[in-house]
Amino acid sequence: MPLLEEGTMSDFSFIKTHRTWEDWCGMLLGALIVASPWFPIQDHSSIVERQTMILNTVAIGLVVFGLSQLEYVALQRWQEVATILVGLWLIVSPYVFGYSGEGFLRIYHTSLGAVAVILGVLQLWQDWDLSDQDMLKHGQ
Repeated sequence: MPLLEEGTMSDFSFIKTHRTWEDWCGMLLGALIVASPWFPIQDHSSIVERQTMILNTVAIGLVVFGLSQLEYVALQRWQEVATILVGLWLIVSPYVFGYSGEGFLRIYHTSLGAVAVILGVLQLWQDWDLSDQDMLKHGQ
């Protein structure tokens, strides 16, 4: 029975530690967000009508990508908070910019925003008790 408990604790410690693969997932997430306006959608409105949505989406994707790169290089808690805020903005963007009727794109942006929020919350939880010195050792 002690082996079972020990295995469970080691599995939990895997989640409690901020790993560099999480930063790579954040970079991939940013790239997916940038590419999302060009995926097939139900309403084929012109690029001019969608220009604001495209600029917003590309900006959000680049910010998520850049924050993940910063976390990979020099881990700071503000980066994780920014990822959460940007993910929340991506979730509400379809309603703010008026493309919430485009089902696939709305669902896609809501899902990607939720993944960004979850990833940011997970990383913030993992790094909450780390000292500044421990955060500097991230990725080494």
